Amino acid sequence: MSLGGLLVGRGLVTLDDVDAALERQKAEGGRLGDNLIALGLLTAEQLLSVIHSTPPIPMAVSETGIPQRSLLNLLLKFMHIESCETVPELAGHMKLPHRVVQQLLDDAIQQRLLQALGSVRGGITPSIRYSLSEQGRAAAKDADALRKSFHGLVVPEHYLRKLLPAINAGRTMLLFGPPGNGKTTLATRIATLFKDVVYVPYAVEVAGQIITIFDTSMHKALVSEAEAASLLGKGGLQRDRFDERWVACSRPVAVAGGELTLEMLDLQHNPETKFYDAPLHVKALNGMLLIDDFGRQKFDPNELLNRWIVPMENQIDYLKLNTGTSFSLPFDELLVFSTNLQPSDLMDPAFLRRIPYKIKLFAPSCEEYRQLFEDIAYVYGLELADDVFDFVIERLTVSTKFGLAYYQPKFICEQVLEMCKCFNLRPQLTKELAAEALANLYFDIEEARDSEAALVA
Repeated sequence: MSLGGLLVGRGLVTLDDVDAALERQKAEGGRLGDNLIALGLLTAEQLLSVIHSTPPIPMAVSETGIPQRSLLNLLLKFMHIESCETVPELAGHMKLPHRVVQQLLDDAIQQRLLQALGSVRGGITPSIRYSLSEQGRAAAKDADALRKSFHGLVVPEHYLRKLLPAINAGRTMLLFGPPGNGKTTLATRIATLFKDVVYVPYAVEVAGQIITIFDTSMHKALVSEAEAASLLGKGGLQRDRFDERWVACSRPVAVAGGELTLEMLDLQHNPETKFYDAPLHVKALNGMLLIDDFGRQKFDPNELLNRWIVPMENQIDYLKLNTGTSFSLPFDELLVFSTNLQPSDLMDPAFLRRIPYKIKLFAPSCEEYRQLFEDIAYVYGLELADDVFDFVIERLTVSTKFGLAYYQPKFICEQVLEMCKCFNLRPQLTKELAAEALANLYFDIEEARDSEAALVA
């Protein structure tokens, strides 16, 4: 809202007063508030009280409190969907000052997401038109493609509404909740969403020391060395056109679970080669690092949190060579923690505050469970009858109180198929076979069934 609108809304001036001040502004210049004061329609104290009570206008991207990547994605969306081309148009949609929008545009041009088309005619000052480049159009469509990437999974809408902004922003994420409800599945599916190319150096030099980065177990080259050699032999590539110190790869994905140690987060020196091997999170730069089963490692969770609390906030990490030389490098990756423990038991409030996206995964509703069960049964060539479904629900929620979990239908269907193969039965999902599968799922279910039989007897 404009200053005039705020003053009128608070009853300090009228619309006629604002019109009079605007007429004076045309002749004398100056700001609206100063002209209202000059006409005796407003006091300086009243003006200051209104100005100081309103949220301050951000003068730079850093003052918005929103990650630059998120704002840039929003700008690209408005250009793609709303066909915005100028700073005033984008500022109107994003509700940001012109100078902040211009900063975002300059950054987008530097990343080759936009191109300038020239000035727009008319108006007091010329305005430059911008358009999306091919790379920019692809980036603008990425966020819409994220939802489609979860095809094949039964993911409730309220999960997607939390997941997609986190993925789009590329910020640290915590997935928590009871076991068996898809935390690891969702996290690993996230890793497959991004299709763009990153360039990974074979090694870097720091203070005269060599640190190897490229790791064939993690970095998937778009073209293997054998394929590249074959293309060179056929004249398909010109060797002098590419810097061979870099490898074109898909975005790296690193997953560490209970085997993670604190030593894996530091440089490892090889006394034979005299080279250093980069730590896990450095190899995952520009990609994703999943810390699975967080809290199940052999070290205290606070030790890891203390190690990363500064890098997570500043996106800069510091490493040290054996010589004592310290150096900084980016900490720019999608960091995902996954745990079935209570976050308050693992992290103190200071660390939780530095994780902007905390997503709790709950047990499925009965409707979601039915949809998931039917989909999985169909994949395995089984038919889920109403009486079988009701039997499973009763066993899990009434007789034993184990509750529903997303992993259960797949487990049951696999068990049933194996029993059918073993006893030469046609693939079928019956209450008897489902009961056998449930007994393998939770051993207490077998005890509950025996207790019921004893009561009946």
